[in-house]
Amino acid sequence: MLELTSNSTPTEPLSVIVVSDQTNRYGLVIDRFLGEKSLVVRPLDPRLGKVQDITGAAFLEDGSPILIIDVLDLVRSLDKILANISINHVKTKEETAWHQSSKHILVVDDSITVREMERKLLENKGYKVDIAVDGMEGWNAVRVGHYDLVISDIDMPRMNGIKLVHNIKSSPQLKSIPVIIVSYKDREEDRLQGLEVGADYYLTKSSFHDDTLINAVIDLIGKNDD
Repeated sequence: MLELTSNSTPTEPLSVIVVSDQTNRYGLVIDRFLGEKSLVVRPLDPRLGKVQDITGAAFLEDGSPILIIDVLDLVRSLDKILANISINHVKTKEETAWHQSSKHILVVDDSITVREMERKLLENKGYKVDIAVDGMEGWNAVRVGHYDLVISDIDMPRMNGIKLVHNIKSSPQLKSIPVIIVSYKDREEDRLQGLEVGADYYLTKSSFHDDTLINAVIDLIGKNDD
């Protein structure tokens, strides 16, 4: 995360620091704990500008300078990195087993904001989530992957959600995969169109603000620990 080189592979049990903000909580693997110290934190020279993930500096008793981590800035950096899946994960045996048994969901939506909101909601409940940026990418993904559930928007470039659901439900190999449509369209005719092509649920995007989406997922594929 801090782009530091490591001379050794972390051994189990791992040493982990938990950092969080109001929305997310992450565990960061560290080499070891040294202890606790009272420090006088000094601001960085303003000529340096904003240094990412750093809030200030201090001196140890022997005069050695150290940098102080800005926790909230670090959490924001983690959000950005994980959104691009460009971080090295330390996988324990338990985590590997968990990933193999996790229920796998494909989220298809051309809005990055909606995709990330759905991904976080589902991952917070323990599901493994892949994303696709439009219907065509979703169709390609569902044909080569193994998914327990597909969640799709309707209005998307290249292939809309109605066509995607139709393709899934028309395929002998894929028709058993449950599908939830989540759309801004809340007219009755839109809902009926989605259900007629085979969607198991038709929800509006206001369902993000309560448990409606999660309850629909649990109804179709169960909780992740089932």
